[in-house]
Amino acid sequence: MIRVPFKAIGLFIALWSFVFSANALFVSPPKDPVPIIHELFPDATDIGEKTGEPLIWTIKKGDEVIGYAFETDDHEKIPAYSGEPVNMLVAIDTEGTYLGAKVLEHHEPIILAGIPESKLHEFVEQYPGLHVSDRLKVGGNQTEGTIHIDGLSGATVTVMVMNVAIVKSATQVARALGIISASQEIIQPMGTIYPDVFEKADWQTLVGDGSIRKLYLNRKTVDEAFVGTEAEHVDEATAEQKQDMFAEIYFAQVNIPTIGRNLLGDSEYEYLVSNLKEGEHAVVLMGNGYSFKGSGYVRGAIFDRIQILQNSEAIAFRDLDHTRLPDIYINGAPRFSERSIFIVRAHHDFNPAADWQLELLVRRQTGPLDSIFTSFKGDYHTLEKYVDRPPVIMPEPELTLVQTVWKEKNTEVIVLAILMTILMLTLFFQDVLVKFPNFLHNFRHGFLVITVVFIGWSWGGQLSVVNVFTFLQAFMTEFSWDLFLLDPMIFMLWCAAAVTVLLFGRAVYCGWLCPFGALQELLNVFARYIKLPQIEPPFAVHERLWAIKYLILLGLFGLSMESLATAEQFAEIEPFKTTFLLKFEREWPFVIYALGLLFINLFNRKFFCRYMCPLGAALSTGNSIRLFSWLKRRPECGQPCKTCAKECEIQAIHPDGTINMRECHYCLDCQVTYFNEEKCPPLKKLARKKRQSSPSKVKVRNEDRIPAVVTE
Repeated sequence: MIRVPFKAIGLFIALWSFVFSANALFVSPPKDPVPIIHELFPDATDIGEKTGEPLIWTIKKGDEVIGYAFETDDHEKIPAYSGEPVNMLVAIDTEGTYLGAKVLEHHEPIILAGIPESKLHEFVEQYPGLHVSDRLKVGGNQTEGTIHIDGLSGATVTVMVMNVAIVKSATQVARALGIISASQEIIQPMGTIYPDVFEKADWQTLVGDGSIRKLYLNRKTVDEAFVGTEAEHVDEATAEQKQDMFAEIYFAQVNIPTIGRNLLGDSEYEYLVSNLKEGEHAVVLMGNGYSFKGSGYVRGAIFDRIQILQNSEAIAFRDLDHTRLPDIYINGAPRFSERSIFIVRAHHDFNPAADWQLELLVRRQTGPLDSIFTSFKGDYHTLEKYVDRPPVIMPEPELTLVQTVWKEKNTEVIVLAILMTILMLTLFFQDVLVKFPNFLHNFRHGFLVITVVFIGWSWGGQLSVVNVFTFLQAFMTEFSWDLFLLDPMIFMLWCAAAVTVLLFGRAVYCGWLCPFGALQELLNVFARYIKLPQIEPPFAVHERLWAIKYLILLGLFGLSMESLATAEQFAEIEPFKTTFLLKFEREWPFVIYALGLLFINLFNRKFFCRYMCPLGAALSTGNSIRLFSWLKRRPECGQPCKTCAKECEIQAIHPDGTINMRECHYCLDCQVTYFNEEKCPPLKKLARKKRQSSPSKVKVRNEDRIPAVVTE
């Protein structure tokens, strides 16, 4: 054996320190949102304080509101890969269009470890110009009704969580501000009014069956709406006036024959309908009390006290959309101080079969130029007998982030489940398979290739000691399975690791399912094939080198108790992110470190796994609860036979013949030898004794025909 050059250990410690110092450059303190708001709203004259429910900044230019800004952590604190949310500042205008999104703070290990922070900012730069009502999805194939935005290689889970946080927060804010309606869960296909369905009716009948709806407000209701605002006591009613009528508005869709003909008379109805263009509809408003037209209305302006709400659109009316209604002809109608017909133009895509709302805006003056307003809504549902209403399209249930991720990874999940099933069958029938060494070796090498290529490079399924610390922190605080279910590959591999640690110890994951371990083993197999010399320290030195990985684990664990972010940075002693998540596309110290470990592995099989891997050390702590010991040994193993100990290429067998299951990688080579009469001396000796104790075939000599006993 060639003695190991111990100077290499010092070299790796120095390189590790350099890697950490390079890594630390990516840590940045939380950003102040106010300067960023000034960047997103360069014309703003007043930002004000973050107030309200939900918490937002209201951005003004003079007296005009030009947009809103908010932090995602105030609305949707969704844990990302690190277990902590990514806090972002989001800005929208008064119409609900995204003006910008900026990252304020994150704790993502993938970002801190290798992806430049500029990539994260590039991701959120895709939102300006999109609308809060848009269905946004990270990556994937283009689908109708969904806008797909580019993901971030190596940080898919992180950006998916960021997208959900932005969209959900923006939706909450927009709904609270009345920018979008919360009543848009069901999609009603465009319907058509039955043109020939008419029934003579009086006022009481049409009001009674809901053909004409009523919005009624007394002064108490209006006063209560301004409680807690600057206009709380402006124009407030006395105790005796509280029940007095403030506004009474009747409204209906008047181009429906039964409603229009009864209200307007035949000639007026025909005139109205004949002037409606294709796709246009007419709404009638009749009211007393508070004017729905407004005293400040001037020609060419918008009626600023009323609008129609349907789906995500608010329909306002101008003077050209308005016609004064001189009189109504239906029997039993009350007297109204205001009567108007408003035309809903075709470009609004008004659906006569879908529900809509009349919104009345009530404003109170708090100063010469300042005012505060609130709104009241009345619902309208068109009766079935008036419209041809196609079946409602129920949208697909909104999937949670976890469900979305698992759905997208459906193929990988199935394939990985099959691989795990095959591995478990291999372990259960190992006593049979080891009797076919050529098949078993080829099968194992093929499985390791799949582990490297698919589990490692294609799916990013490389466990890390950081996952252990994240689990411990979650367990000690607010535990949530969603945090761990965000990455199906990692979750399934952790489940496999947990099960196999319970059944067999650390060995199975490290020997079969760890991509970096599999890559090391395959490279070393190639190195032995081309006859590169192998360096093995004496066993006494070797077993002391085992302690290094446990010391590393204890150090990282101590750091994680103080700061998970710091522990994540020092966990760069694992070359996993460089090799598989980032595929060597990162700063040169990380690449040199990973390649250096792989180079040493050519001369010492699985050097990193044996002496430096904190994940392997963490998994080996579960060895004490291992249920089965299926690796067979004989009394002669170790004394006098040392065949398996010499053949074990990671030196997991002690000189006395016992297998150290904390260090074993379950390659099954020792079991191949155990069942091989040609390789196992005790088995060979036992077989010889059996043959000597029982006579074999009897041969008769031709010359004298005397029988002779021949033993093999």
